[in-house]
Amino acid sequence: MMSKELQSKQVTPYEPKSGEEYMNPDQLLHFRKILEGMKIELSQEIDRAVHTMQDEATVFADPNDRASQESDMTLELRNRDRERKLIKKIDEIIGKIDSEEYGYCESCGVEIGLKRLEARPTATLCIDCKTLDEMREKQIAK
Repeated sequence: MMSKELQSKQVTPYEPKSGEEYMNPDQLLHFRKILEGMKIELSQEIDRAVHTMQDEATVFADPNDRASQESDMTLELRNRDRERKLIKKIDEIIGKIDSEEYGYCESCGVEIGLKRLEARPTATLCIDCKTLDEMREKQIAK
């Protein structure tokens, strides 16, 4: 649900001009706007969820109803925790924009690419390094 809501309000994709330098001030500003928008939406979603949970906090006499409510709240809290972690990552990425390190792979240093960053503005690895990273994770999981 959350990702669809975030995607529905996306900024128009950046169209680089011919010969334009990668991660110039216009591009950095474009991605800053996307990330700040994501952060605002996530914060609003967290606030909304907290209020909803407070409003729905009812003490049920029936143990099954109580268990169902606790299960729902546990899932909701897990989602909110994930969103808080994403906000922290967004803050770190905005720091990279400020230091002009944004858009380059943390592993090998190559350009991550505008299309990949449009799809995932919080990406810190190029597609090749991310693929290798995922392959390693699968091997460890076995």
